[in-house]
Amino acid sequence: MAYRTVCKGAVALLIVASLGACGLGREATPRAATYSNTNNPNVIETDPDNTIWSIFNRKNTGTNVSVNKYLWSASLEVLNFLPVQSIDPFTGVIVTGYGTPPGGGSAYRATVLIDDPALDARSLNLALQTQGGRTVNTATTRAVEDAILSRAREMRLADNKF
Repeated sequence: MAYRTVCKGAVALLIVASLGACGLGREATPRAATYSNTNNPNVIETDPDNTIWSIFNRKNTGTNVSVNKYLWSASLEVLNFLPVQSIDPFTGVIVTGYGTPPGGGSAYRATVLIDDPALDARSLNLALQTQGGRTVNTATTRAVEDAILSRAREMRLADNKF
């Protein structure tokens, strides 16, 4: 009985090893897709160093994702009328539910991404949607971004860290 179990395990290991070796040396090995940093979010680039087998060769690079604390706090403060659904300070993502701004009639939801430690407009990415699922016009989105950036600068000046 034990001999049969060992044989089955050896055969399974042999099959996995042979399937793994099939892709070695080929030009068109499957690559993991990553989103590019262009203005078109539909463009997908592939990373030639990242394959399905890369998960076994992971190394701890010790890199930490940094999020600007002023942009983070200002985003939460400016969008405080929206209920927070999901929040991740390690990746800089804030996802809110639908809420109506004070004095407004339409309900909005927001997704905020802060992807750089610099207090800079390029570090802040904001997407607003109406309850009907339509995106909000650019002027409104720009006004909310400006309010977040202004509040972040005020917070920084209050800390006396020029």
